[in-house]
This record gives sequence, C-alpha cells and structure tokens, in this order.
Amino acid sequence: MKKRQLMFSFNIQDCSGCMACVVACQDQNDIKADGTALRQVSRQEKGVYPTLIANLSLSCMHCGDAPCLLVCPTGAIFKHAESGAIDINRDICIGCHSCELACYFGAPKFADDGKMIKCDLCIVRIENGLKPACVHTCTTGALQLGYADDLVEKKVDGASRKFLNSFLDQHLTVQDR
Repeated sequence: MKKRQLMFSFNIQDCSGCMACVVACQDQNDIKADGTALRQVSRQEKGVYPTLIANLSLSCMHCGDAPCLLVCPTGAIFKHAESGAIDINRDICIGCHSCELACYFGAPKFADDGKMIKCDLCIVRIENGLKPACVHTCTTGALQLGYADDLVEKKVDGASRKFLNSFLDQHLTVQDR
C-alpha cells in the first residue's frame, strides 16, 4: 500500500499578504521577529492600473522525493513515515549546506549555531490532531494542508470547472443556457 504524503496547498488568488502565516510560524518555532523566517511571503506587482498584486507564501514543500534528504551526508534529514514530512535531526547536522544547494525552494535556513533549520510541517501539532500554525492562522484559507492525492484531485476538479465555465461563457449566449 502506498504511503500518503501530507503537503501544503496554496491558492495565490486568496492570499491577502497579511503575513499571519509567517508570524504564526515564528511563534510556533520560537523564532525572534528579527530572526530567520521558515515561511516567506513575497509580493509581486505586475501589470497596469488596476495593478495586479500577487502574494506567494512559501516554505519547505515536504517533497515526495526530497533532494535535500538525498544529499545530506550524515542522514540528519529524514522523512516521517506516517505523514511524509521532511524533518531534521539537528544533533547530527554538520552545517555543510548541501541541503541548501539541493533545495529548489530555498527552504533550508541556518541558525546562529551553523546548523540547518526548516519547516517541520508542525509535526507535533499534526500528531495531536491540529493543523500547522501557518494553516490554522491563515485568515483567507489560501494556505491549506492535505494529502497530495486529495489536493491534486481537488485542484484538477477546480481547474476543470473553471475551464468549463470559461468555455460556456465564450460559446453560449444567455438563451442557449
């Protein structure tokens, strides 16, 4: 039986850029306000009036085949069997930065002690039936957590509905409906 992989889902159209997810993550992980954030929100402005503003909330993607895990020379990076969350045993991390070079998303960060820190999917919260702090705090619901196969199915269904509605809007008159 295939193991299920938990992952974040993000809807860029719903994100207001409020940064609540960043603050919740810092609070959950006891990171000072001026410290290294494990979740980042970037803001992009594009187009002409009215300017299109897009906010992107990003942290570790907890990849199914995580390249950071594959390149770690000490085995400090590991995958939780039940959730698929990618985590680190900081006691055996040597701070070599191999994970940082391998990660497509810039998720590995390095603390003052030179060892890697990253989003752990709030695994302790999940094990206690709670959502990750960032997801729980997201005011618009743009950030969600779910199993990869369920999230993909939901996204495909949403994209199919969007396409169908667009097609109907372009090709049918009001009397045809």
